[in-house]
Amino acid sequence: MKSFEYARPASLDEAFALLSENWGETEIMAGGTDLVTAMKQYVTEPNRVVSLRGVAPLRAINATDAAIEIGAMATLREVLRHDAVKAQFPAVVTAIQGIASPQMLSRGTIGGELCQRPRCWYFRTGHGLFAKENGEALVPAGDSRYHAIFGNQGEAHFVSPSSLGPVLVALGATLRIQKGADSRDVPADAFFQTPATEKDRETVLKPNEILTAIVLPVSGAKNATYEVRHRHGLDWPYTTASVSFVLDGGKAKNVRIALGHVAPTPWVAKEAQAALEGQEVTEATAAAAGAAAVAGATPFDKNGYKLQLVKTAVKRALLAATA
Repeated sequence: MKSFEYARPASLDEAFALLSENWGETEIMAGGTDLVTAMKQYVTEPNRVVSLRGVAPLRAINATDAAIEIGAMATLREVLRHDAVKAQFPAVVTAIQGIASPQMLSRGTIGGELCQRPRCWYFRTGHGLFAKENGEALVPAGDSRYHAIFGNQGEAHFVSPSSLGPVLVALGATLRIQKGADSRDVPADAFFQTPATEKDRETVLKPNEILTAIVLPVSGAKNATYEVRHRHGLDWPYTTASVSFVLDGGKAKNVRIALGHVAPTPWVAKEAQAALEGQEVTEATAAAAGAAAVAGATPFDKNGYKLQLVKTAVKRALLAATA
């Protein structure tokens, strides 16, 4: 690991003064569960690490009748145990429970979970974000078992590693980003991006900005998450489906379905949403939505198995939401 300067500001103003305008010169540490590993792997080699552990207001969780605002430095365990979150958002609870590692739950933060870098083994072993060697892409003809089946027509073949990203997209959450005295609210489905170059990141955050809060609107919508994992514990899912909808006269309205670990960003399953909109949620309609969810998928040679996992995850998430 490259030597670096460590700073632990006590306020956001102090933190902003320590950040650079260029990626890689400084890095923000939330829980550190991803950043420390990335530094050991030389994925990033910052001159300065700015820890936000000392900025107490970023750990607050405030609930009203209209929304729950979660500070970006709230730990996963704090979010998991919050009564309002448990009452309103079982999709969030399930996603956090899936992480399962006690150490990750106690140390990892909700903001850090959303901003972690891809887990692609080519990226983590020095082949760059687009996994190339001598100018040739390694994933299409290589070991693509855990890579994207959607949005993989460009140079990015990795999958977004966030377990909470699809949940926030399905729930219509807003993420608050701050730079000095200025702040902007970004819808969850616009927060994640597919990088255009190796120097870009996987979110719209700029190097001198800080994600400060996640706002979940309380709408009374039914919601659920279903994950398919190889094992519980310190691992990432093969596929995730997060769903949200309102029942109006027994029929699903405002259907939102987001998939995880199948694309470089959380993937909105528009065809699946359209298939369920205005329908009763039954075994048959949930299965039809699952089948529609794989429309447009372009798997590689070794990850076609994800198609069936997507169908199953969407169906089971929809049925779980109605339970």
